[in-house]
Amino acid sequence: MNFIKNLPGPFLIFLGALSLSSGGLIVKSFEGATLWQILFWRSLFFTLTVLSFLIISYKKQTLKSFYISGLPGFIGGVILSIGFCGYVFAMYNTTVANTNFIISLQILFLAIFGYFFLKEKINFITLFSIILAMIGVLLMVGNSLSPGELSGNLAAFTMPITFAILIMIVRKYPHVDMVPAQFVAGLSSCVIGFFLSTKIMISPHDIFLGFLAGCFQVGFGFIFITIGARTTPSAMVGIIMLSESVLGPFWAFIFISETPSLFALIGGSTILIAVLLQFYSLLNKRNKNISI
Repeated sequence: MNFIKNLPGPFLIFLGALSLSSGGLIVKSFEGATLWQILFWRSLFFTLTVLSFLIISYKKQTLKSFYISGLPGFIGGVILSIGFCGYVFAMYNTTVANTNFIISLQILFLAIFGYFFLKEKINFITLFSIILAMIGVLLMVGNSLSPGELSGNLAAFTMPITFAILIMIVRKYPHVDMVPAQFVAGLSSCVIGFFLSTKIMISPHDIFLGFLAGCFQVGFGFIFITIGARTTPSAMVGIIMLSESVLGPFWAFIFISETPSLFALIGGSTILIAVLLQFYSLLNKRNKNISI
């Protein structure tokens, strides 16, 4: 698996975003599984996928990899498990478009957390982008008057927040392999799903979807992202991850005919404009640094 680690960081981030973008489509395709059953099976296969990757990569040193990742890996895994739970809850209770548009806020959370934890300055464009994004979120969430959809939209916030925290940890400790943290995240969310489910067994069809979600969607997705983020600036990670927010609703529209509401499109477009403004700000800053 060393060839994966030798791939360019931004390319790995894109592969991760591409994998994650299928999450909404998969969750919406479950036939009879409950929210917590989906979380359990998705997390179980995700945990097995990460463990297999670690065994192939480290062989006899697998247990040592957990020790090396240390406290940063453990904390990052526990925090990410909260995002896993929030993601499934959001996809189960609101639209794929709403969830993905809210997830796209991760680039702004990266800027905010970078300011507080990495001492990165926030310029005027970034501040304006944050305000504009909040307006877009209010348009979507404010229109979701039904308790179910509103709770789904609010739960979606756990993903960009926990993802931004994970990237902060990865950037703070770039030489620490954070893939073991993915195992901790999967195991933690698997335990949560197990205890909150009235029963574990579901149909073979839904178990297969759990396999797809756990192995290919979130398994490969987060392995690619965690490895790629070690050599990719945090702001660039957020920009590339924007592709997930665009592709997710597209897959849902193409394969399950889920059409976003007008307010979701307006609010989501506002968020995307805010993210693109932040992208412009980052490019402008980079060009100035190169010229200097």
